[in-house]
Amino acid sequence: MAGVARPGHMSKEPKLHSHHNGLKTAALLGLLTALILGAGYWLGGSGGLVFAVLISLAMNAGSYFFSDKLALRAMRAQPVSEAQFPELYAMVRELSQAARQPMPRLYVSPTPQPNAFATGRNPQHAAVAVTEGIVRLLSPRELRAVIGHELSHVYNRDILISSVAAALAGIITMFAQLAIFLPLGGSDDEDGPNPASLLLMLILGPLAASVIQLAISRNREFQADADGATLTRDPLALAGALEKIHYGAQRMPLPADGRLTSAAHLMIANPFSGGGLAKLFSTHPPMAERVARLRQQAGAIQYAR
Repeated sequence: MAGVARPGHMSKEPKLHSHHNGLKTAALLGLLTALILGAGYWLGGSGGLVFAVLISLAMNAGSYFFSDKLALRAMRAQPVSEAQFPELYAMVRELSQAARQPMPRLYVSPTPQPNAFATGRNPQHAAVAVTEGIVRLLSPRELRAVIGHELSHVYNRDILISSVAAALAGIITMFAQLAIFLPLGGSDDEDGPNPASLLLMLILGPLAASVIQLAISRNREFQADADGATLTRDPLALAGALEKIHYGAQRMPLPADGRLTSAAHLMIANPFSGGGLAKLFSTHPPMAERVARLRQQAGAIQYAR
Protein backbone atom coordinates (compact mmCIF):
# COMPACT_ATOMS: atom_id res chain seq x y z
CA MET A 1 0.00 0.00 0.00
CA ALA A 2 1.42 3.34 -1.03
CA GLY A 3 2.32 5.67 1.78
CA VAL A 4 1.84 9.39 2.11
CA ALA A 5 3.63 12.00 4.13
CA ARG A 6 0.93 12.07 6.82
CA PRO A 7 -2.82 11.45 6.89
CA GLY A 8 -4.99 14.46 6.26
CA HIS A 9 -8.15 15.40 8.05
CA MET A 10 -11.46 16.34 6.52
CA SER A 11 -11.91 20.08 6.11
CA LYS A 12 -14.77 22.09 7.59
CA GLU A 13 -16.49 22.29 4.21
CA PRO A 14 -18.03 18.77 4.36
CA LYS A 15 -19.80 19.72 7.61
CA LEU A 16 -21.66 22.46 5.77
CA HIS A 17 -22.28 20.05 2.89
CA SER A 18 -23.72 17.42 5.26
CA HIS A 19 -25.96 20.06 6.90
CA HIS A 20 -27.43 20.96 3.51
CA ASN A 21 -27.99 17.27 2.79
CA GLY A 22 -29.83 16.94 6.11
CA LEU A 23 -32.22 19.71 5.10
CA LYS A 24 -32.73 18.18 1.66
CA THR A 25 -33.42 14.78 3.24
CA ALA A 26 -36.10 16.28 5.50
CA ALA A 27 -37.67 18.01 2.50
CA LEU A 28 -37.72 14.79 0.48
CA LEU A 29 -39.26 12.83 3.34
CA GLY A 30 -41.93 15.52 3.62
CA LEU A 31 -42.59 15.30 -0.12
CA LEU A 32 -42.75 11.51 0.07
CA THR A 33 -45.31 11.74 2.90
CA ALA A 34 -47.41 14.34 1.09
CA LEU A 35 -47.42 12.26 -2.09
CA ILE A 36 -48.57 9.10 -0.32
CA LEU A 37 -51.24 10.93 1.70
CA GLY A 38 -52.55 12.69 -1.37
CA ALA A 39 -52.73 9.46 -3.35
CA GLY A 40 -54.44 7.69 -0.46
CA TYR A 41 -57.12 10.34 -0.15
CA TRP A 42 -57.63 10.46 -3.93
CA LEU A 43 -58.05 6.68 -4.20
CA GLY A 44 -59.99 5.97 -1.00
CA GLY A 45 -61.22 9.14 0.65
CA SER A 46 -60.85 9.35 4.44
CA GLY A 47 -60.40 5.59 4.72
CA GLY A 48 -57.67 5.66 2.13
CA LEU A 49 -56.02 8.56 3.97
CA VAL A 50 -55.73 6.51 7.16
CA PHE A 51 -54.18 3.65 5.21
CA ALA A 52 -51.84 6.11 3.50
CA VAL A 53 -50.62 7.41 6.87
CA LEU A 54 -49.55 3.91 7.82
CA ILE A 55 -47.89 3.41 4.44
CA SER A 56 -46.02 6.73 4.66
CA LEU A 57 -44.71 5.90 8.13
CA ALA A 58 -43.48 2.53 6.90
CA MET A 59 -41.90 4.04 3.78
CA ASN A 60 -40.12 6.81 5.69
CA ALA A 61 -38.80 4.35 8.25
CA GLY A 62 -37.71 1.94 5.55
CA SER A 63 -35.99 4.69 3.56
CA TYR A 64 -34.09 5.84 6.64
CA PHE A 65 -33.19 2.58 8.36
CA PHE A 66 -32.97 -0.06 5.62
CA SER A 67 -31.75 1.72 2.48
CA ASP A 68 -28.25 0.29 2.92
CA LYS A 69 -29.53 -3.28 2.77
CA LEU A 70 -31.41 -2.58 -0.47
CA ALA A 71 -28.31 -1.15 -2.16
CA LEU A 72 -26.09 -4.01 -1.01
CA ARG A 73 -28.65 -6.59 -2.15
CA ALA A 74 -28.91 -4.97 -5.57
CA MET A 75 -25.17 -5.57 -6.10
CA ARG A 76 -25.22 -8.98 -4.37
CA ALA A 77 -22.53 -7.66 -2.00
CA GLN A 78 -21.50 -9.90 0.89
CA PRO A 79 -19.75 -8.96 4.15
CA VAL A 80 -16.07 -9.91 4.27
CA SER A 81 -13.71 -10.47 7.16
CA GLU A 82 -10.28 -9.02 7.76
CA ALA A 83 -8.79 -12.48 7.21
CA GLN A 84 -10.26 -12.52 3.69
CA PHE A 85 -9.21 -8.99 2.68
CA PRO A 86 -6.51 -7.79 5.10
CA GLU A 87 -5.17 -5.05 2.81
CA LEU A 88 -8.64 -3.62 2.22
CA TYR A 89 -9.30 -3.55 5.96
CA ALA A 90 -5.96 -1.84 6.58
CA MET A 91 -6.78 0.90 4.05
CA VAL A 92 -10.24 1.57 5.46
CA ARG A 93 -9.03 1.52 9.07
CA GLU A 94 -6.18 3.95 8.32
CA LEU A 95 -8.41 6.44 6.51
CA SER A 96 -11.22 6.17 9.09
CA GLN A 97 -8.77 6.94 11.85
CA ALA A 98 -7.32 9.84 9.85
CA ALA A 99 -10.85 11.28 9.49
CA ARG A 100 -11.59 10.49 13.17
CA GLN A 101 -14.65 8.52 12.16
CA PRO A 102 -15.87 5.00 13.01
CA MET A 103 -14.84 2.02 10.92
CA PRO A 104 -17.59 1.11 8.39
CA ARG A 105 -18.69 -2.40 7.53
CA LEU A 106 -16.94 -3.84 4.47
CA TYR A 107 -18.58 -5.73 1.62
CA VAL A 108 -17.42 -7.25 -1.65
CA SER A 109 -19.66 -7.76 -4.68
CA PRO A 110 -18.91 -10.64 -7.08
CA THR A 111 -19.48 -8.26 -10.03
CA PRO A 112 -16.57 -8.32 -12.52
CA GLN A 113 -17.16 -4.68 -13.43
CA PRO A 114 -14.80 -2.33 -11.53
CA ASN A 115 -16.90 -0.15 -9.24
CA ALA A 116 -17.45 0.82 -5.62
CA PHE A 117 -20.07 2.51 -3.48
CA ALA A 118 -20.87 3.47 0.09
CA THR A 119 -24.21 3.33 1.84
CA GLY A 120 -25.71 3.94 5.27
CA ARG A 121 -27.57 6.73 7.01
CA ASN A 122 -24.56 8.06 8.98
CA PRO A 123 -20.92 7.21 9.77
CA GLN A 124 -22.03 5.00 12.68
CA HIS A 125 -24.15 2.85 10.33
CA ALA A 126 -22.10 2.94 7.14
CA ALA A 127 -20.96 0.27 4.73
CA VAL A 128 -18.38 0.44 1.95
CA ALA A 129 -18.61 -2.07 -0.89
CA VAL A 130 -16.17 -2.81 -3.69
CA THR A 131 -16.54 -5.19 -6.60
CA GLU A 132 -14.18 -8.05 -7.30
CA GLY A 133 -13.45 -6.34 -10.59
CA ILE A 134 -12.10 -3.19 -8.96
CA VAL A 135 -9.92 -5.16 -6.54
CA ARG A 136 -8.31 -6.97 -9.48
CA LEU A 137 -7.95 -3.88 -11.67
CA LEU A 138 -6.52 -1.22 -9.39
CA SER A 139 -3.18 -0.95 -7.66
CA PRO A 140 -3.23 -0.72 -3.84
CA ARG A 141 -2.52 3.01 -4.07
CA GLU A 142 -5.45 3.55 -6.46
CA LEU A 143 -7.81 1.38 -4.40
CA ARG A 144 -6.91 3.39 -1.31
CA ALA A 145 -7.83 6.57 -3.19
CA VAL A 146 -11.22 5.08 -4.14
CA ILE A 147 -11.84 4.16 -0.50
CA GLY A 148 -11.13 7.77 0.45
CA HIS A 149 -13.72 8.94 -2.07
CA GLU A 150 -16.38 6.56 -0.74
CA LEU A 151 -15.70 7.44 2.88
CA SER A 152 -16.12 11.11 1.95
CA HIS A 153 -19.62 10.33 0.67
CA VAL A 154 -20.42 8.86 4.09
CA TYR A 155 -18.98 11.80 6.02
CA ASN A 156 -20.80 14.31 3.76
CA ARG A 157 -24.14 12.50 4.35
CA ASP A 158 -24.52 12.00 0.59
CA ILE A 159 -25.70 8.43 1.06
CA LEU A 160 -28.78 9.28 3.12
CA ILE A 161 -30.09 11.85 0.64
CA SER A 162 -29.39 9.45 -2.24
CA SER A 163 -31.30 6.62 -0.59
CA VAL A 164 -34.32 8.74 0.26
CA ALA A 165 -34.41 10.15 -3.27
CA ALA A 166 -34.33 6.63 -4.68
CA ALA A 167 -37.20 5.58 -2.42
CA LEU A 168 -39.26 8.58 -3.49
CA ALA A 169 -38.60 7.85 -7.15
CA GLY A 170 -39.62 4.24 -6.55
CA ILE A 171 -42.93 5.35 -5.05
CA ILE A 172 -43.65 7.59 -8.03
CA THR A 173 -42.83 4.75 -10.41
CA MET A 174 -45.11 2.40 -8.47
CA PHE A 175 -47.99 4.85 -8.75
CA ALA A 176 -47.34 5.03 -12.49
CA GLN A 177 -47.59 1.26 -12.75
CA LEU A 178 -50.76 1.15 -10.64
CA ALA A 179 -52.32 3.73 -12.96
CA ILE A 180 -52.98 0.93 -15.45
CA PHE A 181 -55.71 -0.40 -13.17
CA LEU A 182 -57.38 2.94 -12.49
CA PRO A 183 -60.55 3.99 -14.41
CA LEU A 184 -59.04 7.15 -15.88
CA GLY A 185 -60.79 7.06 -19.22
CA GLY A 186 -62.60 4.82 -21.64
CA SER A 187 -61.07 2.34 -24.02
CA ASP A 188 -62.70 0.50 -26.90
CA ASP A 189 -60.59 -2.56 -26.14
CA GLU A 190 -61.52 -3.91 -22.71
CA ASP A 191 -58.37 -6.04 -22.62
CA GLY A 192 -56.10 -3.28 -23.87
CA PRO A 193 -54.29 -0.64 -21.83
CA ASN A 194 -56.13 2.47 -20.78
CA PRO A 195 -54.87 5.42 -22.88
CA ALA A 196 -55.19 7.87 -19.99
CA SER A 197 -53.29 5.51 -17.69
CA LEU A 198 -50.51 5.10 -20.26
CA LEU A 199 -50.28 8.89 -20.52
CA LEU A 200 -49.95 9.12 -16.74
CA MET A 201 -47.15 6.56 -16.82
CA LEU A 202 -45.35 8.58 -19.48
CA ILE A 203 -45.54 11.62 -17.19
CA LEU A 204 -44.66 9.95 -13.89
CA GLY A 205 -41.71 7.95 -15.24
CA PRO A 206 -39.61 11.01 -16.17
CA LEU A 207 -40.85 12.70 -12.98
CA ALA A 208 -39.27 9.91 -10.93
CA ALA A 209 -35.99 10.41 -12.76
CA SER A 210 -36.21 14.16 -12.26
CA VAL A 211 -36.60 13.69 -8.51
CA ILE A 212 -33.33 11.77 -8.37
CA GLN A 213 -31.50 14.24 -10.60
CA LEU A 214 -32.73 17.29 -8.70
CA ALA A 215 -32.04 15.83 -5.26
CA ILE A 216 -28.67 14.32 -6.09
CA SER A 217 -26.49 17.11 -7.35
CA ARG A 218 -23.65 16.12 -9.64
CA ASN A 219 -21.48 18.37 -7.49
CA ARG A 220 -21.56 15.68 -4.80
CA GLU A 221 -19.13 13.60 -6.88
CA PHE A 222 -16.80 16.57 -7.33
CA GLN A 223 -17.03 17.20 -3.58
CA ALA A 224 -16.29 13.58 -2.72
CA ASP A 225 -13.38 13.53 -5.18
CA ALA A 226 -11.88 16.64 -3.60
CA ASP A 227 -12.50 15.53 -0.01
CA GLY A 228 -11.26 12.01 -0.70
CA ALA A 229 -8.09 13.37 -2.28
CA THR A 230 -7.61 15.62 0.75
CA LEU A 231 -8.09 12.66 3.10
CA THR A 232 -5.61 10.44 1.24
CA ARG A 233 -3.34 13.32 0.14
CA ASP A 234 -3.11 11.58 -3.21
CA PRO A 235 -5.37 13.17 -5.87
CA LEU A 236 -3.34 11.70 -8.74
CA ALA A 237 -4.04 8.18 -7.50
CA LEU A 238 -7.78 8.86 -7.57
CA ALA A 239 -7.51 10.42 -11.04
CA GLY A 240 -5.78 7.31 -12.36
CA ALA A 241 -8.29 5.04 -10.62
CA LEU A 242 -11.25 6.91 -12.11
CA GLU A 243 -9.87 6.55 -15.63
CA LYS A 244 -9.41 2.80 -15.19
CA ILE A 245 -12.85 2.38 -13.62
CA HIS A 246 -14.53 4.39 -16.38
CA TYR A 247 -13.04 2.30 -19.19
CA GLY A 248 -13.67 -0.93 -17.31
CA ALA A 249 -17.32 -0.04 -16.67
CA GLN A 250 -17.83 0.84 -20.33
CA ARG A 251 -16.38 -2.51 -21.43
CA MET A 252 -18.53 -4.47 -18.95
CA PRO A 253 -21.75 -2.47 -18.44
CA LEU A 254 -24.34 -3.78 -16.00
CA PRO A 255 -27.92 -4.47 -17.12
CA ALA A 256 -30.15 -1.47 -16.47
CA ASP A 257 -32.83 -3.35 -14.54
CA GLY A 258 -35.03 -1.88 -11.81
CA ARG A 259 -32.90 -2.79 -8.80
CA LEU A 260 -29.65 -1.58 -10.30
CA THR A 261 -31.02 1.70 -11.69
CA SER A 262 -32.12 2.67 -8.18
CA ALA A 263 -28.59 2.03 -6.82
CA ALA A 264 -26.52 3.28 -9.77
CA HIS A 265 -26.19 6.82 -8.40
CA LEU A 266 -24.38 5.42 -5.35
CA MET A 267 -21.49 4.07 -7.42
CA ILE A 268 -18.25 5.89 -8.10
CA ALA A 269 -18.78 5.55 -11.87
CA ASN A 270 -21.87 5.08 -14.03
CA PRO A 271 -22.30 1.29 -14.27
CA PHE A 272 -24.40 1.46 -17.44
CA SER A 273 -23.76 2.34 -21.06
CA GLY A 274 -25.98 3.71 -23.81
CA GLY A 275 -29.19 5.67 -23.43
CA GLY A 276 -32.77 4.83 -22.54
CA LEU A 277 -33.68 4.38 -18.87
CA ALA A 278 -30.04 4.28 -17.76
CA LYS A 279 -29.33 7.70 -19.29
CA LEU A 280 -32.56 9.13 -17.86
CA PHE A 281 -31.52 8.29 -14.30
CA SER A 282 -27.83 9.23 -14.69
CA THR A 283 -26.41 11.54 -12.02
CA HIS A 284 -22.67 11.19 -12.70
CA PRO A 285 -20.71 14.16 -14.05
CA PRO A 286 -18.35 13.64 -17.03
CA MET A 287 -15.38 11.54 -15.97
CA ALA A 288 -12.93 13.69 -17.94
CA GLU A 289 -13.93 16.74 -15.89
CA ARG A 290 -13.53 14.86 -12.62
CA VAL A 291 -10.04 13.72 -13.62
CA ALA A 292 -9.08 17.23 -14.74
CA ARG A 293 -10.16 18.71 -11.40
CA LEU A 294 -8.15 16.13 -9.47
CA ARG A 295 -5.04 16.85 -11.49
CA GLN A 296 -5.54 20.55 -10.85
CA GLN A 297 -5.86 19.80 -7.13
CA ALA A 298 -2.62 17.81 -7.27
CA GLY A 299 -0.90 20.74 -8.94
CA ALA A 300 -2.12 23.10 -6.21
CA ILE A 301 -0.81 20.77 -3.51
CA GLN A 302 2.58 20.55 -5.21
CA TYR A 303 2.74 24.33 -5.57
CA ALA A 304 1.91 24.79 -1.89
CA ARG A 305 4.86 22.64 -0.93
